[in-house]
Amino acid sequence: MPTEVMEANKQEAVVQNGAEQTRPHKLFVPRTDIYESQDHLVLLADMPGVKQESVDVTLEQNILTIHGWVEPQKFEGYSLTYSEYEIGNYRRVFALSNEIDRQGIQASVRNGVLKLVLPKSKRAMPKKITVQTE
Repeated sequence: MPTEVMEANKQEAVVQNGAEQTRPHKLFVPRTDIYESQDHLVLLADMPGVKQESVDVTLEQNILTIHGWVEPQKFEGYSLTYSEYEIGNYRRVFALSNEIDRQGIQASVRNGVLKLVLPKSKRAMPKKITVQTE
């Protein structure tokens, strides 16, 4: 009986400038939601299978880069017969404005979702101007 493997609908990352990957897994772009409040942004990146110790978040010259590595699960005594979920690593890059307080960025992972809290700098906060009578 032939084994048929189906793939889930993930967006694979495009390799740029002829660069080659150094890891054997596919590279996916994590789907991301960004929320904004008056004093910060919250970025939620969906990276199923990624654990805290396998996430790397870097900020260099206004470029925020997210990497997440997934180690394929192996079940002793079993071989894969059918799969709808393709294993791969994750990478996403964002350009940040100068309005983000780089020292206050916080990152956490829970259930395969990376949460980044990006506080706005004090100078980017709306300023209330008091109007006086003359």
